[in-house]
Amino acid sequence: MALSLGWLSALAAGLFSAHVLQKLCFPYFWRDLLFLLKVIRYGVKLELFKLTSSVCTVLDRFIQQAQLIPDKPFVIFNGSIHTYRDVDRRSNRLANVFLERANLRKRDCVALLMSNEPDFLCVWFGLAKVGCSVAFLNTNIKPKSLLHCFNCCGAKTLIVGSDLVECLDGILTTLLEDNIQVWSMKSQSEHAQVHTVLDKIDAASDQPVLAALRTTTSLKSPTLYIFTSGTTGLPKAAVITHLQSLKAAAGFWAFGATKDDVMYIPLPLYHSAASLIGIGGTIELESVCLCTCVIPSVSNNVQTSNLEKSVILTLRFTGRLSMASYPLCAATFYPVLSHISDVLTSFSFHQTEVDKVHKVRMGVGNGLRQDVWREFQNRFGNIKMCEVYGSTEGNLCFMNHIGKIGTVGRSNSIYRLLFKYDLVKYDMMKDEPVKDQDGFCQRVKKGETGLLLSKVSATSPFFGYAGSKQLTEKKLMRNVFVKGDAYFNTGDLMAEDQEGFICFRDRVGDTFRWKGENVATTEVTETLGLVEFIQEVNVYGVEIPGHEGRAGMAAIIVRPGLTFNGKKLFEHVLRDLPVYARPLFIRLQEVMEMTSTFKQQKFQLVQSGFNPSTISDPLYVLDYQQNAYIPLTDSIYQSIFAGERKL
Repeated sequence: MALSLGWLSALAAGLFSAHVLQKLCFPYFWRDLLFLLKVIRYGVKLELFKLTSSVCTVLDRFIQQAQLIPDKPFVIFNGSIHTYRDVDRRSNRLANVFLERANLRKRDCVALLMSNEPDFLCVWFGLAKVGCSVAFLNTNIKPKSLLHCFNCCGAKTLIVGSDLVECLDGILTTLLEDNIQVWSMKSQSEHAQVHTVLDKIDAASDQPVLAALRTTTSLKSPTLYIFTSGTTGLPKAAVITHLQSLKAAAGFWAFGATKDDVMYIPLPLYHSAASLIGIGGTIELESVCLCTCVIPSVSNNVQTSNLEKSVILTLRFTGRLSMASYPLCAATFYPVLSHISDVLTSFSFHQTEVDKVHKVRMGVGNGLRQDVWREFQNRFGNIKMCEVYGSTEGNLCFMNHIGKIGTVGRSNSIYRLLFKYDLVKYDMMKDEPVKDQDGFCQRVKKGETGLLLSKVSATSPFFGYAGSKQLTEKKLMRNVFVKGDAYFNTGDLMAEDQEGFICFRDRVGDTFRWKGENVATTEVTETLGLVEFIQEVNVYGVEIPGHEGRAGMAAIIVRPGLTFNGKKLFEHVLRDLPVYARPLFIRLQEVMEMTSTFKQQKFQLVQSGFNPSTISDPLYVLDYQQNAYIPLTDSIYQSIFAGERKL
């Protein structure tokens, strides 16, 4: 008896010691394990699709949901509810119109130019039911780029929203000459050769078209083309296969969202985060999507008339709300939550404790700055923020399921077995990876910043860009560690700390060198963002004749109601930034130039430099004699240009 009691006591002590050891040395063990089990479980599901050559696509999943939960709201748009049955039947009608009137066939590529509205989804699904691949076009696209997009993906049909027909002025003739048929979501058309859709829907059958049209046996079959919106150059058509769309659709589920959540999507639906993660995730969870045509502007001029009604209706309807927003930054995500809070607090635009009384429990996004994150949580409460790292065309994804501030993902030894990636040394001066004597890349140590590379393999394929083998090959690095290997070059500088958290440092090209040191624009941006009168910052490097490297410059938007204070800013950078990282020049702007997916434009700013005679925006220069940022005059500019002023 005494022996058994002693054995039980020893066992209890051992278990307690193991528990304490786990808490101290492996604090995220159980959360990591549960998350990885989810990832593995979903991966097995995809492998079974390969083995059986029977793929259940995102569209197939939607059709299943429409049969299981036909009356459940699928999309809430401007206060109107569209059920799973509504969208399924309307997309059936559209599929029949496309088959019978537009003569579309399986494997045709169709370009879609539409704003956020329920018919975006109905047209998308209708085309997919016919077996067509769909190219999502940016609604801000210019005529030259639009024609380029058709050449990339090989689309011979364009479907355009009723509000965007005028965008075709000037190129419609060219499209028709290229034998591209144009269909508008209108009942009648001013142009005889532009076909109309809405007048044909009512007469079309709402019965499903043949399932064989949409059936696919390969996960690698293209289903979408999504155009990247880089800061320079023409858009590139990233090939989105069923494999990629299914992986993205599991994102919300992996983070812990449920069918009781509502996915609020403020992004344009042509963007991968909105369509693949947002809509795909909604379908996977049999959830509800709150979609809006009101996209928060970078100037914080958010039109809320429709948004407010939708938010109130949604919160009363479901009780919980998950946010899907990319990127989560001060100029996009913050105003949206501000207005949600404003709705709930009787339109109060001042921070109060009531701001924390809401039903938002989760945010999913990419690229939220630490200072914005903390400011956001300070106002709205401890909402779980789940960062996702990945590009539209990339073959690697990181997910910060822990919610640690400032990290975009989490890794461990098991994750590395599943997803082969490496961080390699990068030479900022030469703008290329560092190679050893044998010509191979060198891995960085834990905690060091390196270029993120993802191995291309059968389990992590890179599908590249449509219509350009050259651009596809340009994103690959070969013979990285051994002869014959191939890695996708993300172009991102990352670091992995001792605990396995992945931190984004900068984009290659965004980091510049000054006074013999590397300056990471994100770090400078976060530091300047802490200044009370600064609303938004865009940091970049400019060339100065006679000086090696590039000097730091920051384009700044001042918060409404406040004024720029050169002395306060000087004191802040003097205290928090090393000499080489302090911006020499400041440019005040009213509106920050952005891409359609809210990425800051740097190219034009870099090109325009800091010449006060050619720049209309107010310019300031760092002055150590006056201990302030002072106005940059023509005489000061000339002295800098002549090398007479110490920098």
